[in-house]
Amino acid sequence: MQSLENENWRSRLAISTKLKLYSMCILPIFLYGSDCWAISKTDTHKIDALDQWCLCMLLDIKWYQFVRNDDVWRLTKQPKLTAIIQSRRLTLFGHIMRMDDNADAKRILLASPPGDWRRQLGRPRITWLSTVQQDLKQHHLTLPEAADLAQNHPLWRMMSTYDATQS
Repeated sequence: MQSLENENWRSRLAISTKLKLYSMCILPIFLYGSDCWAISKTDTHKIDALDQWCLCMLLDIKWYQFVRNDDVWRLTKQPKLTAIIQSRRLTLFGHIMRMDDNADAKRILLASPPGDWRRQLGRPRITWLSTVQQDLKQHHLTLPEAADLAQNHPLWRMMSTYDATQS
């Protein structure tokens, strides 16, 4: 494994070629199914750390060189992985909100628990919908406002992909 890392990422390939390999070979594997993830704050930090580690390896930046994360992202012009995941999550939310009201996915997403249901003891688990609500807070939207906005597909697409395209 170590020799494979040295051969590909630390070779004399141009940085643009390495970035294309990273975008075509590594990111699709990592981001597969990421639109369904319910991510905590610690998961967000771990995902960004993985992204930073990969980009530093790609640029042949050693840990002792003390290069800032923002500088690495500016050099590579890559968006943060968490921004890409957030964009995919909001895109899926918009897709579900545009579905017919009788569609199973929309009914499950908007369902409320029965009146006699009680939550388990302990801290509430992070749900996908609570993660979407946190994403919407960054855009100053509430869930009902976002559901109405999602009906306009081009506008929703532009809003949901804004952070991922800004690098």
